[in-house]
Amino acid sequence: MSFPSHLRPRHLVLFLFLPFSLFAQTEAPPPGTDDEAQQQLIEDIAANAEEESDEFDFNAAFSLLEAYQQRPFDLNKITREELEETWLLTPIQISQLLEYRERMNGFVSVYELQVIPSMDLESIRRLARYTKVGGGLDDNKISFRRMLAEGDRELYVRAQRRLESRVGYERGPEDSLSYYLGSPERLYVRFRQKFSNRMSFGVTAEKDPGEAFFSENNSKRGFDFYSAHFYLRNIGKRVKAVAIGDYNISFGQGLMLYTGFGFGKSSQTTNIARGGQTLRPYTSVNEFSFLRGAATTLGFGEKTELTLFASRKGRTANLIQASDTLDLDPEELAVSSLNISGFNRTPNEVEDRNALTQTSYGASLRYRGSQRWQVGLNFLSENLSRPLDLRDQPYNVNFFQGTDLLNVGIDYRYRLKNFTFFGEVAASDNGGLAQLHGLMLGLDRYIDVSILYRNYEADYQSLSARPFGETASGRNEEGLYFGLELRPGAHWRINAYYDIFRFPYLRFNVDSPDQGHEYRFRLTYWQKRKLETYLELRSETKGFGLTGGEFFDAVAPRTRFQGRLHFGYKINPFLDWRSRIDAGFTKDERDGTQTGVMVYQDLHYRPRGPWSFSTRFALFNTEDYDVRFYQYENGLLYNARVVPYYGRGTRTFFLVRYKGIRSLTIEARIAQTFYTDGRTVGSGLEETNGPRGTDVGMQVVWRF
Repeated sequence: MSFPSHLRPRHLVLFLFLPFSLFAQTEAPPPGTDDEAQQQLIEDIAANAEEESDEFDFNAAFSLLEAYQQRPFDLNKITREELEETWLLTPIQISQLLEYRERMNGFVSVYELQVIPSMDLESIRRLARYTKVGGGLDDNKISFRRMLAEGDRELYVRAQRRLESRVGYERGPEDSLSYYLGSPERLYVRFRQKFSNRMSFGVTAEKDPGEAFFSENNSKRGFDFYSAHFYLRNIGKRVKAVAIGDYNISFGQGLMLYTGFGFGKSSQTTNIARGGQTLRPYTSVNEFSFLRGAATTLGFGEKTELTLFASRKGRTANLIQASDTLDLDPEELAVSSLNISGFNRTPNEVEDRNALTQTSYGASLRYRGSQRWQVGLNFLSENLSRPLDLRDQPYNVNFFQGTDLLNVGIDYRYRLKNFTFFGEVAASDNGGLAQLHGLMLGLDRYIDVSILYRNYEADYQSLSARPFGETASGRNEEGLYFGLELRPGAHWRINAYYDIFRFPYLRFNVDSPDQGHEYRFRLTYWQKRKLETYLELRSETKGFGLTGGEFFDAVAPRTRFQGRLHFGYKINPFLDWRSRIDAGFTKDERDGTQTGVMVYQDLHYRPRGPWSFSTRFALFNTEDYDVRFYQYENGLLYNARVVPYYGRGTRTFFLVRYKGIRSLTIEARIAQTFYTDGRTVGSGLEETNGPRGTDVGMQVVWRF
């Protein structure tokens, strides 16, 4: 049987698929607001961070998706690095998509994605919001003048605060140096103009609660943090990207330098490889995880590119007298730690602000043999204007101390049929080594497997590493990770991983070498765009220090287990209902077994009119903070929140969004935690005088 030359067999396949596709022409919600997969990733990041933080800023990822929502990318032109930056697909899905595109000489329709083995219908539906096939002018051929004229401009103005008074605002200079200098408002302003992913420039300003605002306490500088950037891609044959001001640089798998946004162990159990563009604009308000200066990526032919950068920025640090001198001259002071909180609220915090200058420069030379393999050579030099002089503790013996640090490394990626190998090896100038090697394998349409081995020596040193691992420092860890994804049917998915690891040397609060393991299992069932429910089990065991030792604390294992049952149902096209119950326990030799449970109900109402609403009511009861449950909460646009629920009490929030005025989005949000076990909200200077903590916020977004 033969087909007309203009009608290939796959066109008939597409015709058969078309009536049953998931690509209904409905308006997609803002990126990051209602996507279950993205929300789960954010919760995973918070849980893995193991820090008491109620807010995460994912502007970079969400704003990129918003740009693609307004100007969809061409499925036949987007690169691997651009796809990796979107979070929409796993590395295995990206590899199979690019292989299919190469084999078929491009896509005819988005519906062809259903032919790719690893592409489940949910992934295709998520990707379809932001993509197209052909049509329109190539964005890479549009002039700078036209990008300026046609680019999207946006202005964000946000104000938030807690209504209850806190200890830090009630004290004054007569009490101590531990009091807040400013008001309790959090203020945020951002202007940005962008054109797809080719051009971006803007200014961001933020004041945290407690920080001074246009007063003598902050030299009348207004906002505490300012950030500005200019970024341009594909300027000509030679210049692939230029960044001036604040920007992100990411090398390989993060063993040397990774200032962008990345995640480790998550519910996407086979998504373990870092990727994306080496150079990207910085649009967040994190006050330490970025570079400030200038950078460029140069292309030499189609296969070779060189990224060069130089950065100089102030860092908040704790000033001390250097251990090798009795001189109190301010020029001879050292620092005992680098502050990463970004808070400058108290006199002590203000004194530590910009206590030292961090100068960084480096290069990455990358060669891409084809879509199948690439290799990169990386170099990084960092200098601190004051020596880092850590506390004289055994666990600090191998940490970097001094002023100058050099790192060199090599990273690679190689794809052979369904196998994708990746990894990185890096060294610091003291001789310490770190290495990471991984394999991702798509066995068939139903099974994906990932394996990752890492060995970060205890004496490996880096100031900016953020690799995959149990800890974020990229040192003193060896581990082996196994990830699995099964798709046994059209509506079922099983995700699981098992990670075994050890720490060859001492850690903070753990005074001996240690080892541990972690597993996670999730069974998901969904029905098109109507229903999604999953059962998840997660457990981790590793050592912690028992108090009471005169010089060294004894170390004992601690197990933390959590189970979850989640149910999401679309009642009608405008109303979503979500219900979740979490239960768990911690068990160790010192505190015995401590348990906890949390349940919430969510409603999200998005009618065709200008109004939309989201609300939650949650009950929680945990015996200790160690049994906390991290939960994503719908927040103001691009102000994602993850809140740890612990103690005994309730948590509610209500969010309203109005889009009835052309080019304007107006939002308001109120959230309250109420403890019924007698405890107060917060601790230290953040402690309230009662069991309630009520947070309110409002935001206006103007797009023009």
